[in-house]
Amino acid sequence: MTFLGSRPRRHSFTALSSTENHNGRDRPSSFDGRDDDRDSQNTVVDEGNARDIEEGEPFLEKGIGNQTVRNSTRSGFGWAVFWIVVNTLATIGIVFTNKAIFSDPSLKLVQLTFAAFHFFMTWLLLFMLSRPQFAYFSPRRIPLREIIPLSVAMSLNVILPNLSLAFSTVTFYQVARILLTPTVATMDFVLYKSILPRNAILALVPACLGVAMVSYYDSLPTIDANIKTTSNLGVLFAFSGIFASSLYTVWIKSYQRKLQVSSMQLLFSQAPVSAFLLLYAIPFIDTFPTWTEVPMTRWLMILMSGVFAALINLSQFFIVGQTGPVSSTVVGHLKTCLIVALGWATSGRSVGDKSVIGVLIAVGGIITYSIVMLRYVTRRHGQD
Repeated sequence: MTFLGSRPRRHSFTALSSTENHNGRDRPSSFDGRDDDRDSQNTVVDEGNARDIEEGEPFLEKGIGNQTVRNSTRSGFGWAVFWIVVNTLATIGIVFTNKAIFSDPSLKLVQLTFAAFHFFMTWLLLFMLSRPQFAYFSPRRIPLREIIPLSVAMSLNVILPNLSLAFSTVTFYQVARILLTPTVATMDFVLYKSILPRNAILALVPACLGVAMVSYYDSLPTIDANIKTTSNLGVLFAFSGIFASSLYTVWIKSYQRKLQVSSMQLLFSQAPVSAFLLLYAIPFIDTFPTWTEVPMTRWLMILMSGVFAALINLSQFFIVGQTGPVSSTVVGHLKTCLIVALGWATSGRSVGDKSVIGVLIAVGGIITYSIVMLRYVTRRHGQD
C-alpha cells in the first residue's frame, strides 16, 4: 500500500461514532464517533499501549546508510502529520455533519437505519483492508452465538450517543463523553479489580464535576431563541450512551482475550451482524420520512458522514502505527477542544455563560488525568 506511506504496525481500531473515546485501550468510537474512541475525546494511554507501540513492528525500516534513514524519517513524519490532519478534520466533520442531519425533524428518528448504514461502511472498509492487495489483517470466522451479545452492545454504543447528539448541543454532547474514562475505570475495578493511581483518580473528580456543571447549565431553559440548549432527553440519552459505550469498551478487551483475535478481526465479524440485527428492529422503531422529499443536501450529508467514518478508522490505524502514546493523547485532546470550541461558537451562548466554567473544569481534569497516566506508564515501563 505504497501510496499510503510506509506500512505501520498493525493495531486495533474500532467502529467510530460521532465521538471518539477518551481511552487508549482498545475502545470503541462510533461512526458518528469512540472516538471515538481515541478520537474527539481524550485518550487514556495505559501500560499495554505504550509497550505495544514500542515493541511492535517499527514504522520506519532502517535503510542503507545515514541518508536513507534521514529520508525515511522525514517521509514518516510527513505521513504522520498528514494522517493526524485527516483524522482531526474527519472527526470534527462527522460530529457537525451528524448534528446537521439530526437537526432535520424528518431524520431525527431514523437512528437505527443510520447506524446500520455506518456499520456497512465500516465493514466495507475492513473488507478492503483484508484483501490480498493490502493484507492488513486476515479475517477469522467467529461463531454467531459468540458475537451476537457484542453486536447488540455495539449497536447501543452507536445509537444512544447519536440520539444524545440529536437532542443536545454539540458542546454538551462532547463534554459528556469525558465521563467514558471514569465509567470504564469503575467497570474495570468492579469486574477485574484494576486500580488506577491515586493521582489519576483525584484528577477524575474535577472532570466529573465539570460535566455535572455543563449538564445543569446547558439544560436550563432560556428565553433567547438563538441560544441552543440541551433537552432532558438529550441528558438521558447521553448518560445511557456513556454506560453502553463503557460496557462495550470493557467487553471488547474481554472478547479479544477469549477469542484470541485482533480488534479488526473482531470488528469485521461483528459489524455486519449488528447491521443485520438492526434490520429486524428498524420497521418497528424508526420513523421514516417521505424519502422523495428529503433534500439532496441531506443525502450528501449522509454520504459524507459515512466517508468521514471510514477516514477516521483508516487514519487512526496509521496514526497509532506512526506515532507514540503521547502524540495520540495530544491529538485526542486537540479534537475535544476544537469540537467544544466550535460547538460553543455555534450555540449562541456568550463567553460569560456559567456553563463555560464547567467546560474548562471538565477538559482540564481529563487532560490532567492523561498526563498522570502517561507519566505512570512511562515510569512503570522504565522499571520493567
